[in-house]
Amino acid sequence: MAVVLLLAAGSGEAARRTPLRVFAAASLRESFEALGREFEGAHPEIQVEFEFAGTAVLRAQIERGAPADVFASADESHAHALAADGLIESPRVFAHNRMVVITPPGGRVRTLADLARPGLRLVLAGRAVPAGRYARRALARMDSSGSFPPRFRSRVEANVVSEETSVRGVLAKVALGEADAGLVYATDARASRTPVRAIEIPDRWNVTAAYLIAPTARARGNRGAQAFVRAVLGARGRTLLRRHGFLD
Repeated sequence: MAVVLLLAAGSGEAARRTPLRVFAAASLRESFEALGREFEGAHPEIQVEFEFAGTAVLRAQIERGAPADVFASADESHAHALAADGLIESPRVFAHNRMVVITPPGGRVRTLADLARPGLRLVLAGRAVPAGRYARRALARMDSSGSFPPRFRSRVEANVVSEETSVRGVLAKVALGEADAGLVYATDARASRTPVRAIEIPDRWNVTAAYLIAPTARARGNRGAQAFVRAVLGARGRTLLRRHGFLD
């Protein structure tokens, strides 16, 4: 009987925890899950529930009324658009990221110039996805640099066999050997559970991705949402993000 009562009491405690729904860009999964565990330890009355997906997908869900309390974006445009529509509070930058090319170990791609090889299977995130826009911007910079063969960008884009709805979709295709190369964030290459080879893109051609966070309008007055945003922006949050490869 005592055991039953203890279990019932424990279930009651869990039931009384307030859910905090955090919509976050797919590339934030590992760092935010670690931060969420620490946050719950400091706020035992709150249960953090994450929704990880492409930033464009999350924005569309919030626009359709999805019950998000916090929005963490992998770019500025989606965050500022939601703020302009009054759907989130003023967003703040909390981290940065860089693009890399990934290939399967021992794959066909050894240099950036190899991306233009005929018949190469290249995967990018879609054009509405921040990682997809950053990838194409980096390719445009390479193309205009004079350091690559003529028509480099068009030849690379002709090799695109799939456009994914999130950067993790790109990572999965390459990790599974379904593509010869893909462009992802440096943190995604680092987080991959299946070994992939990362080819660095020099600073002169690379693109810096800014990550922004804000409570949603529906969470106005929600102390848990405000506290989570403060945790991400605070010293401990930044330390965890750096530990997962993000830049300040």
